[in-house]
Amino acid sequence: MPKSGNSTVGYGNRGFLSGLLVGIVCLGVAFGQVGTAQTPPPQPGTPQTAPPPNQQPPATPPAAAPAPANPNPPETVTHDEPATFKARVNLVMVPVVVRDKQGHAVGGLHQEDFLLFDKSKPQVITKFSIEKSGGKAKSAEPDEKGPEKPADQSLPADAPERFVAYVFDDIHLNAGDLMRVRDAAGRHMETLGLTDRAAIFTTSGQIELEFTDDRAKFHDTLLRLMPRPITSGGIARCPDLSYYMADLIANKNDQIALNAAAYETMACLNMDPTDPSSLPTATRMTEGAARQEVSNGSQETRVSLIVLKAVIRRMSAMPGQRTIILASPGFIAPEQRPEETEVMDAAIHSNVIISSVDARGLYTDSTFDASQRSSMNANFGRIKAQYDREAARAQADILAELATGTGGSFFENNNDLEAGFKRVATAPEYFYILGFSPQNLKLDGSFHALKVNLKDPGGLTSQARRGYYAPKHLTDAQENAKEELREAIFSREEMHELPVDLHTQFFKPNEETAKVTVLMHVDLKRLRFRKAEGRNRNDLTIVSALFDRNGNYVTGNQKLLEMRLKDDTIEKRAETGLTVRSSFDVKPGTYLVRLVVRDAEGQLMSAANGSIEIP
Repeated sequence: MPKSGNSTVGYGNRGFLSGLLVGIVCLGVAFGQVGTAQTPPPQPGTPQTAPPPNQQPPATPPAAAPAPANPNPPETVTHDEPATFKARVNLVMVPVVVRDKQGHAVGGLHQEDFLLFDKSKPQVITKFSIEKSGGKAKSAEPDEKGPEKPADQSLPADAPERFVAYVFDDIHLNAGDLMRVRDAAGRHMETLGLTDRAAIFTTSGQIELEFTDDRAKFHDTLLRLMPRPITSGGIARCPDLSYYMADLIANKNDQIALNAAAYETMACLNMDPTDPSSLPTATRMTEGAARQEVSNGSQETRVSLIVLKAVIRRMSAMPGQRTIILASPGFIAPEQRPEETEVMDAAIHSNVIISSVDARGLYTDSTFDASQRSSMNANFGRIKAQYDREAARAQADILAELATGTGGSFFENNNDLEAGFKRVATAPEYFYILGFSPQNLKLDGSFHALKVNLKDPGGLTSQARRGYYAPKHLTDAQENAKEELREAIFSREEMHELPVDLHTQFFKPNEETAKVTVLMHVDLKRLRFRKAEGRNRNDLTIVSALFDRNGNYVTGNQKLLEMRLKDDTIEKRAETGLTVRSSFDVKPGTYLVRLVVRDAEGQLMSAANGSIEIP
């Protein structure tokens, strides 16, 4: 008889951004670890919380005297030890959207239609796929065995397929822009479909709403939004330096910027321009203000990027199409470019599209803004206005980079913010993923500029990420394997590389609880084996998970099926195959089921979707 054991995996999703300013939020999936003790079963239907990352496994008891080798080892063993996968080469993933002259996304292109350059050097595209928005879920067949009732696995009509996270940059937004973009988001939310789920997050971490289809909760949360700058936002400053201009003064020794700001300091402090000491004093004050603004701006940018990564991790746990809409006036990241690249890499690997709405709307030149202070020197006043224009463009650049680098859209310089939300919330109908392995890549963290061209454009244009930063160390092969499984379990994409099928059953011992059984059936005739020591060897890692009707993770487990089969066993099981069961205690309700299976020999993967409705 095969041995069996479940490794229950849990995630805590409530309030995951709270406390962000005092530490980095760590979200994610920790698949089952090797252990000798059975994990206690979860409480019915309640999302479980993963153990703290620093928690040590139970101490291993003293080893007993070694037993004599079993001359006839079992042919199949199922337990909760994760499989060991071969290391994969370092891949750089590049999402590309190709559009025609009307701006429509174009499908039907092939790998050979693209040219990819890394630091102007042509690269060999080793991974290629075309992604289409939306998709159909797989219907699984019921199992007729046992006392349990076979579940209807066709997905319900309102099963979530698309998840939209509205991220409001309340750190950088002023009150007027925040009110306008908030109202536009509320109107846009009314247009979301039956299978859409929406969430609200803020860069300050103070306000959040988990994914829901409850529009009343959504609007109530919107009304709670307000500017929450980390530094003293809203207070008149002298001089009024942008992070962009402060960086030029403090880090790039831009004397023109320093002089322009110094004259503004003299004006706002009503210093006597005829006093020879006024300009040197104003210059020293400006230099100090620039250093402080760089410190403040760097902190606000870093927190904003940390929040985006946290939201991406949160969205990676949603089983469907994932879009982040960042509503922001933009910000600059002169010292945080590697962190920005990490955000894009995380989004690409989690199949999350980031789109951006510039909440400032139509840009207005500060030169003609009567509310702005005038400089004592007209020439330097014009120079200051020029720096303000450059700062505005720099702030927009990061919004554009996040969008183009992840396959999203960027809406700017337009006051119709509702139309902006409508445009960016719709993922491109088609986009391509190009992957390549950089040759002789140095682990030095340096920036690599990327360029993607079409061999025969024919009026088509391509949008792709602009570059990436080289890693400073190689990732662990075992961690890569876990990450691939995690990405697959929280996707809705179906894969059929292995001959496996998904079946479900449920049994109700009473009106309050139910037991769901997820069955993985594998066809041995079509599975690849490696011959060793007279046995046919392969290992299957099997991950099962349940999600509620809003796509929130409820519970899951992982098993490893080790097969050391004799030839006659494969012949006997040719028609029946093998079945592995995973059971969960839940409350009655509707659940989405996700099954992912990966083998060790062929490095192949299959994934299937199902649904269970327990009355």
